[in-house]
Amino acid sequence: MSTPTKTLRPPAPPAPITWVHQNLFNSWLNSILTIFTLLLIIVALRTVLYWLINVADWRPVTQYFLLFMVGQYPQDMVWRVGLSLALVCILFGVSWGVGGELIQSFAFTLGGLLAAAALIPIQIDDLTMLVRIFLLACVLLLYLGFIWGRAKSIRGLYLIIAWIVTAGIITMVLLPGLSNSNLLREIPTTLWGGLLVTLILAVGGIVLSFPIGILLALGRRSSLPVVKAFSTAFIELIRGVPLITILFMFSLILQVFLPVGSRFDRLLRALIAITIFSAAYTAENIRGGLQAVPHGQVEAAKAVGMNSIIINLFIVLPQAIRAVIPAIVGQFISLFKDTTLVIILGINELLGIGRSVVNADPEFIQLQLEVYLFIAALFWIISYAMSYSSRKLEQSLGVGER
Repeated sequence: MSTPTKTLRPPAPPAPITWVHQNLFNSWLNSILTIFTLLLIIVALRTVLYWLINVADWRPVTQYFLLFMVGQYPQDMVWRVGLSLALVCILFGVSWGVGGELIQSFAFTLGGLLAAAALIPIQIDDLTMLVRIFLLACVLLLYLGFIWGRAKSIRGLYLIIAWIVTAGIITMVLLPGLSNSNLLREIPTTLWGGLLVTLILAVGGIVLSFPIGILLALGRRSSLPVVKAFSTAFIELIRGVPLITILFMFSLILQVFLPVGSRFDRLLRALIAITIFSAAYTAENIRGGLQAVPHGQVEAAKAVGMNSIIINLFIVLPQAIRAVIPAIVGQFISLFKDTTLVIILGINELLGIGRSVVNADPEFIQLQLEVYLFIAALFWIISYAMSYSSRKLEQSLGVGER
C-alpha cells in the first residue's frame, strides 16, 4: 500500500521588517549606503516637487487643454467625443469584469486619468464644472460596466463583437459625422488632432497589424512557393526601410497612382502606413514563436486526422503567441510612440499639438519643458499600462514557468 505524498508549499515571504533588515541593513556598509540613498532620493523628490508646484508654469497646458485632447475639433461638436468616451468606458468596464487582471491596468489607467482630470485643483479653461461632472460620470460608467461584466451575463464572443461594432460606429459615424446630417454634420479629419488622433492611430495600427502579421508569418512558413515568396519579400522590404519612408510613400507617391481628382484621407493614409510597417515586425515576432513549437506536436495532430487549418489555429498559434508575448507587446509600445512621426503628413497628433502651442505664442517659447513634460507623462502612463498588462497576461498563462 503506497503512502500518500505530502505536498510542500512554497515558503512564505518574509515580513517587511525582516526583509529590510536582511537586504538593506545587514551590515554597517549597507546601512550607510541605504541611508545615503534615501537622503538622496528625498532631496531629489523635494526639488522636483517644488519645481512642479511652485516654479513650473503650466499655462500652455491649462489654456489649451482641449486642443491637446482633440485638436481643432469644433467645440460645439465635442459632445460626440464625449459620447465616444462614455461608450469606451462602458466596454472597458465590462471587459475588466470578464477578463479580470488582463484588462485591469487599462481600466485603472483610464479611470485614473479621468478622475485626475475631473478632480485636479487647478483652474483649466476647458474643464468647466459640467465637464468635470461628465468625467466623473464616465468613471462611474466604468465601474458599472465592471459590475455587469463580473456578473458573467455577457460572453467573451459577444464582447468582442460589441467592441468591433462600437469601434466602427465611433470611427465611421460618430466622430467624422454624416454628409447630409445636421445633428452629426461632417467634420474632416484635418480638424482632428491631439491625443484623439494618437490613440486612433495606435489602437487602429495594433488591432489591424496583429492579424496581418499572423498571416504573413504563416505565409513565410508555407509550402506554397508563391505565398512564401510574397510573404518573405513583403516582410524584408518593409523591415528594410524606416517608418518615415513608408509615411512619405503613402503621403506623396500613393497620390500618383490614384485617379486624377481623387482624394485619399491623410489620416487613413497614415493608419495604413503604420499598419503595414507594424505588421512586418509582428510577423517576424510570430515566426519566432512558431519555430519554438515542437514539430512533434504537429506530427501527432496529423496522426489523429487533424487538417492543417485546425493544427495551426488550435495547436501551433496559441503556443507561438504565448511564447512571444513580451516581443509583441514591445512592438506595440514602440508603435504607439512612433505615431509622433505622422506630423510629416501634416497631422497634428499629441506631440504636433505641443509644438504648435509652443510656437503659436512667443511667451510660451520659454515653457517648452512644461509642455513636453506633460506630453511625456501621457505617453509614459499609457505605455506602462500596456507593459503591466503584458506581465499580467504572462503570469496568467504561465510564461517562463515549467
